[in-house]
Amino acid sequence: MSGDCLQFENPIGDGVSRIRFAPSSNNLLISSWDSNLRLYDVDSSRVRLEASVGFALLDCCFGAESLAYSAASDGCIRRCDLHSGSCDAIGHHEDVATCVVYSDETGQVISTGLDKKMVSWDTRSSKSSHVRHMGAEVKAMSLSGRYISVAIGGSIETYDLRYMEGPACLTNSCFDVRIRSLCSVPYCKGYAAGSVDGTVALEISNPTTSEVTRYAFRCHPKSADGKKHLAAITDVQFNPSIFGAFVTGDNRGNLLAWDAQSKRRLFEFPQYPTGVASLAYNCNGQLLAVASSHTYQEAIETEVVSPQIFVCKVGDP
Repeated sequence: MSGDCLQFENPIGDGVSRIRFAPSSNNLLISSWDSNLRLYDVDSSRVRLEASVGFALLDCCFGAESLAYSAASDGCIRRCDLHSGSCDAIGHHEDVATCVVYSDETGQVISTGLDKKMVSWDTRSSKSSHVRHMGAEVKAMSLSGRYISVAIGGSIETYDLRYMEGPACLTNSCFDVRIRSLCSVPYCKGYAAGSVDGTVALEISNPTTSEVTRYAFRCHPKSADGKKHLAAITDVQFNPSIFGAFVTGDNRGNLLAWDAQSKRRLFEFPQYPTGVASLAYNCNGQLLAVASSHTYQEAIETEVVSPQIFVCKVGDP
């Protein structure tokens, strides 16, 4: 179940940094290091938009079906009209912008950068409405409702977007090593975090019983030449329609599906050509998009195969 490979008239020229499905359609947003933001219509198998900003894109998100935001190496947070392709800057970090999310619940755009700041932007005035000095670089960020979680080193801090000037409402130390990926549970409180040494930490609250499931496990140990090789967990994504179901991808191209409640692996996908750079479920959880690309996890990585994006139907054998 590796999925169908999407075809591009103009191939993606450098590593894929993020893929995201639209809020209510099967349009897939793609940001990459070749400076292009692409919108791919999965239903009709065609590129609807390709917009270049001139700088490497490290992240992207939807603000609405026809609106997107991106984070770039020049520090800019840009807004893109997905109908016209026009882009404008809504804010600027003092160093590389690394992560960007949009909260439909509060109407805020939140970004982080190598300047060690988390900023909430006023999209009407192109000014920051709140700046929080994090004290360290944020390596991953995820949003669910009005709560935003950020990974700093081996810890996760969670904030209420309504009270950004206050302290973190929850801080968990998950790992002794750096967190590489983070995903909030879309339908209740909780998250899954993946580390650079192949460990996943999970915390998920059952909305009906208020019980909290919390544990960690070694995810992708691989044996090669009689040695154990641990791969960094480059992305984690929850299925929005199946409670406790999630997938993990690593920088060696391995993709696995898990059941958080039973604490077991459901199945393993065929290995992808290069690292799993990003994952995305569509709005009803019936499609899973997989970006197979250079992940910039290791200095010795080389792009042997051009970046590819696959779309799988969930439940197919």
